[in-house]
Amino acid sequence: MAIQKAPVDAVIVGLGWSGSIMGMELTDAGLNVLALERGADRTHEDFAYPKPADELAYGYRHKMMQKPKQSAVTIRRGLDERALPQRKLGAFLPGDGVGGAGAHWTGVLIRPTPTDLALKSFADENFEPGVLQEDMQIQDFGVSWDELEPHFTFFEKVCGQSGTTGNLNGEIQEGGDPFEGPRSEPYPLPALQDTQNTVMFDKAARQLGYHPFPNPSANVSRAWTNPYGMQLGPCNYCGFCSKYGCLNYSKASPQTCILDALKRRSNFEYRTHANVTRVELAPDGKTATGVTYVDGDGNEVFQPADIVVLASYSLNNVRLMLNSKIGKPYDPISRTGVVGRNYAYQVGGGISMYFDDIEFNPFATAGATGRMFNDFSPGNFDSAKHGFIGGAKMHSSQATGTPISMPLPKNTPKWGVGYKEALQKHYGHHMKLSMTGSVMSYRTNMLDLDPTWKDPYGMPLLRMTFDWKENEQKLSMFMRDRLREIADILKPDYRDESFQLEGSHFKVTSYVSTHNVGGAVMGTDPSTSAVNRYLQSWDVHNVFVPSGSAFPQNFQANPTDLIGALTYWCAKKIREDYLKNPGPLMSA
Repeated sequence: MAIQKAPVDAVIVGLGWSGSIMGMELTDAGLNVLALERGADRTHEDFAYPKPADELAYGYRHKMMQKPKQSAVTIRRGLDERALPQRKLGAFLPGDGVGGAGAHWTGVLIRPTPTDLALKSFADENFEPGVLQEDMQIQDFGVSWDELEPHFTFFEKVCGQSGTTGNLNGEIQEGGDPFEGPRSEPYPLPALQDTQNTVMFDKAARQLGYHPFPNPSANVSRAWTNPYGMQLGPCNYCGFCSKYGCLNYSKASPQTCILDALKRRSNFEYRTHANVTRVELAPDGKTATGVTYVDGDGNEVFQPADIVVLASYSLNNVRLMLNSKIGKPYDPISRTGVVGRNYAYQVGGGISMYFDDIEFNPFATAGATGRMFNDFSPGNFDSAKHGFIGGAKMHSSQATGTPISMPLPKNTPKWGVGYKEALQKHYGHHMKLSMTGSVMSYRTNMLDLDPTWKDPYGMPLLRMTFDWKENEQKLSMFMRDRLREIADILKPDYRDESFQLEGSHFKVTSYVSTHNVGGAVMGTDPSTSAVNRYLQSWDVHNVFVPSGSAFPQNFQANPTDLIGALTYWCAKKIREDYLKNPGPLMSA
């Protein structure tokens, strides 16, 4: 029999960015709030020098990531394949413990464009019938740029965003992104320092007529005190960002930006090693009564709550909804149901260049050091004539100088004398040109419960069905040719490249990004979305799901800024309307 705890006003599942934001907002509203985190606490041990600067532990043994034995996903590339569980981390690296992926992320903090939020409307206006694949299922987000812009602005102040403003209230600003949506305020802090890498990329891109600008960064360029009174120190360019906790407290994370302020509130509590297995529903199935979790001692615990917020990693949110029978599971054959629909990922690729006589000093860098341009975002070029929709941010980012992770030419031995000689020769002489591309949603790219594999608690694992489609392959080939033009100008002594080209398939073992989105998508039509435009479940009114799982498809950039803005958008509606009159915020 489950242990029953005292009821709370709201329980939050997951204590990363979304969970931390919801904790602040709901405690501000006077609610008693409890957060449940599956992993351990992450405090000074993973942030204090010199422990995080251990490339073997953090960069290769993934100390801050979920282990497959805890949270494996089964994966297949088509409906006719048998899915097999992950045995080790590869294509994506979900965070483990308090802070989640927000503790180990790189720190690129960039907004989507207004077109990204209304991609289906854009496609209907700009693409003739038959150009796009028949099985594509793109949708509008159901929320506009103007509605989200104040929440982008606030979240960026929380993070201490550093960069160069490109569009201030409709006025294009010199040096920034001329294609970004209009900002109500400039970036909180100036951009990070340029490097030899960024200077070379900027010059070559401008020679081709593009509009490069500094990577928008959550590695702060100056000392910063955010709206919660949390202090961040200026980045010292140590090179340990992605996969690491910031030992200088210069990279925005839930720990550095929110949690220490939240923990001081008497109406907030959090529990670690609390693995939530399902949301419990009232007999009518229309109201959640709380959640059941397994604690660190193996006890099953029921936590009653008036509001349930699913704020864990996007894949886990979808799994919880399916295991809790919240919403109708998606069926790819009939295209009915909504939970598990429109899973999307992100396509990457790039050209590695090696210069014998140029020293890039890669050990002095920040995670977001670099430049990018958005000339090839949707609406900024005519992709229809090339047969695809979507776009890519094109960038050259000097994100780390950790030696084991240093890219080496493809023919380099993996170990031994040959490896050591290549590392000695090429370390400091490497520069990469990269694309980060959008991925559309399709009928057969989806999430559901695996019929065979279960976790240690007897709950079905999440099954991912995903493969690259023709649209993304065409996009990759187009962007490859644009990057080749830049490489031709730069004239490296040696170069090799990697792209998802025609006929390529998704590889579980090859890292692309941790930008898994979709599966519990938002919208204004309950037949094609699992949550409404306020991130509220259509079926269970006191369940809210703010995370990347709400994206109807993925855009050509990092998702954190949009996840933060959507979480504040959701919390605002809860505070202003839902608490006064609990019930559906939109009619189905």
